[in-house]
Amino acid sequence: MSKPVDNPARKIDSFDRAILRILQKDNKTPQRQIAEAVNLSAAAVQRRIAAMESAGVILRNVALIDPYAIPLTITSVVEVRLHDERVATVDAAKALFRETPEVQQCYYVTGGISFVLVIVTSDVRAYEALTRRLFAENDYIESYRSLIALDRVKADTSIIIP
Repeated sequence: MSKPVDNPARKIDSFDRAILRILQKDNKTPQRQIAEAVNLSAAAVQRRIAAMESAGVILRNVALIDPYAIPLTITSVVEVRLHDERVATVDAAKALFRETPEVQQCYYVTGGISFVLVIVTSDVRAYEALTRRLFAENDYIESYRSLIALDRVKADTSIIIP
């Protein structure tokens, strides 16, 4: 996840919000269909989308893949505790987690643990190898706790847009 946009020149109005709600559901929605839904011209929708992309409001367009279709059958939520919260330690952990493709989400958090990760792997052996590499073999990791998901009830990456 990227840092928040700090662009005072780009104000998000109600039309932009309506466009973003549609794009979050399906970013392949034709612009003419978006235009009809938000009561703008297709050209105006195209300009607004381009402006939101250049301002960093829209970070990127991606395809969401069903992990069971690949298969990536192990999903784990992992709590990670660092030995200390010094800047160098936190930055090293952030870099490691960012560069690991199996780490789907990573949050630096408060409340007694340092990070919460969402990790997907193909099987238990792959998961064990990954946890050894990420946690057991790193001196700055104090401990970790894995919570293996039994069922994927909801996996929505949309942001609630008021």
